[in-house]
Amino acid sequence: MTVTLKPDFGQDGSLFPPLPEIRSAAVRQQVFTHRSFYARPTHVFEDHPSDLSPDNEKYEHLGDTVLGLVITSLLIDMFPGLRVGPSTKIRAMIVGNPTLAEISVKYRLPDRLRLHPAQAITLRASTSIRADVFEAFIGGLYIEQGLEVVKRWINALFAPYALAAYNIARRDHGLPPLPPSFHRALCANPGLPSAAFAVAAAATTRAPHPEPDQLMNMPTIGHLALFNQHLQKTNTKVEWIYSDSEDEDGDVNMEAKPASGKGDKESKANAKGDTDVQMRPGDVLLKGTKATPVWYVKVLVNGEPYGRGRGNTKKAARNEAAKEGLNKLGIVVW
Repeated sequence: MTVTLKPDFGQDGSLFPPLPEIRSAAVRQQVFTHRSFYARPTHVFEDHPSDLSPDNEKYEHLGDTVLGLVITSLLIDMFPGLRVGPSTKIRAMIVGNPTLAEISVKYRLPDRLRLHPAQAITLRASTSIRADVFEAFIGGLYIEQGLEVVKRWINALFAPYALAAYNIARRDHGLPPLPPSFHRALCANPGLPSAAFAVAAAATTRAPHPEPDQLMNMPTIGHLALFNQHLQKTNTKVEWIYSDSEDEDGDVNMEAKPASGKGDKESKANAKGDTDVQMRPGDVLLKGTKATPVWYVKVLVNGEPYGRGRGNTKKAARNEAAKEGLNKLGIVVW
């Protein structure tokens, strides 16, 4: 389905940037020469160096690549937090033929095309031909004046289109629309997307993601999952026994009732790694407040102690015990 973008270029389109000038007559003529004008065969592998094709196909090919590069960079500047998947969809809306053809018509580029007389009316009305001549113009401008000139023009031209596409993508993801301050900032700074969207930083700021060294120190439940995975392969009986204290040797006292046995509800939940396990009379909280409880647990495999642990949640305690159990199984973990 074709998405129609509705960019905001201010009142009466006053922010729509002017078309840059290609000063070279030779480059300009080639930009506006469609392949139908000379009607050269299309199956030729390579032109002779002394008779290169004078149409705009190579400029179009180059312009398509330059446009993709500049738009990708623009989206990174405008929306630094945007992930690659949504960014790709937004870019596709921006550089699609309908959008490029619309811009091409606004600049009256199709009117300047040199076409075969028999096909002129049809070709000038074609969406793809209109988009192609716009890309050819970008390619010609890049060849003559370089990337920075192209980038300044493209940024000012496509920032409102990027904002319109971004709003559509947000809606498709079930997110609320951007505040009006975004639109006002962009209109005030059409050539400076990063500055224009700095105003939105406070509205979208979140707590920073933990750094890798911080993640290394965070508790994990991976040992418990790995422990259960190995025991499931042998259909082994596993018991998790909770207690109200540790003995003098650091072991878990065995006075409390077993919290699980083979086939009971918690054993099955442990095998799946579930955290929402129903408490039993033998599940004892110790040395903690109501908000920060401490759990002690001992794991038995076929009646033999394999490990012990403690934690602020039952799962964290089981994970610590599972780590010792893995070592006893001969599985080295860190």
